[in-house]
Amino acid sequence: MRRRSIIGLGAAATSALLRPARAQAEFPSRAVTMLVAFPPGGQGDVVARPVAAGLERLWRVPVPVVNRAGAAGEIGYAAVARAAPDGYTLLMGLSSLAVLPEAARLFGRTPAYEVDQLTPIALFTADPTLLAVPANAPWRTLEEFIADAKARPGAIPYSSSGLYSALHVPMAMLTSAAGIDLLHVPFQGGGPAMTAIVSGQVQALASGPGPLTPHVRDGRLRVLASWGARRIPGFEEVPTLRERGFPEAEFYIWAGAFAPAGTPPAVLARLREGMAQAARDPEVQKALAASGNNLGYLDGEAFAEFFQADAARLRRAVQRIGKVE
Repeated sequence: MRRRSIIGLGAAATSALLRPARAQAEFPSRAVTMLVAFPPGGQGDVVARPVAAGLERLWRVPVPVVNRAGAAGEIGYAAVARAAPDGYTLLMGLSSLAVLPEAARLFGRTPAYEVDQLTPIALFTADPTLLAVPANAPWRTLEEFIADAKARPGAIPYSSSGLYSALHVPMAMLTSAAGIDLLHVPFQGGGPAMTAIVSGQVQALASGPGPLTPHVRDGRLRVLASWGARRIPGFEEVPTLRERGFPEAEFYIWAGAFAPAGTPPAVLARLREGMAQAARDPEVQKALAASGNNLGYLDGEAFAEFFQADAARLRRAVQRIGKVE
């Protein structure tokens, strides 16, 4: 009896050890939420929706995209940072992910989250930000825009997705480098910021190529410059700010998937495998191209290294910009 009891206990223990491994191997067994920290229509949303659709086709479970906007993305980012580390809550994050904790410290606030509370999974797009103005605006070149801004300090309004967001930091870089004063009009996300310039509420916007491209194609917006190290496909006629004498004004608006830190390695492996397959999905590629996004897929260590390097550069940029009310 004692021998049978020991054998029984050993079998039970082995079964208990195998259950988590089996559960992880079967991931996902239910819906996986992909959170976007901004309203619909911005860069994160434009990338998240085709990727989520690709994952649904692959995993055969729902992958709803949930928009949780507020505080320039801080609310949504913090929600995923605090979520259960089981792989069922993911984030499609933007460049501002690394900026917001540093900005909070500038103002003596405790950050709502820290970067190390999130684990990079896969990068999908990484494009230089573009400076757009209405097509009927009087400026046809960057030099004309800057000259007018110097002649009329604080008179040219521009929209963004909030203080220290991925649409605000590049404009703050430009105003600092060029010595100009623009009127900042923050919105809850990239979608409303885009609506503001298209509707004529503001006169300038820094945005990724994806959300801008349809409005450039239909003749509503004109692009004057980019924050890239070199000119980008589809906008070859657009000069970079570096070309125009502003070498420090370099900013990339990227979109990448993250999971809460502490997610088990087996689940992370399944997530990366799924993201890689989604990136190869012709429907995902077609949707991203149609929205003006260039797929630049990275995962694993390659994305982690990219994120760490970009985060360090953006923290330095925030420190140079300083407090912005």
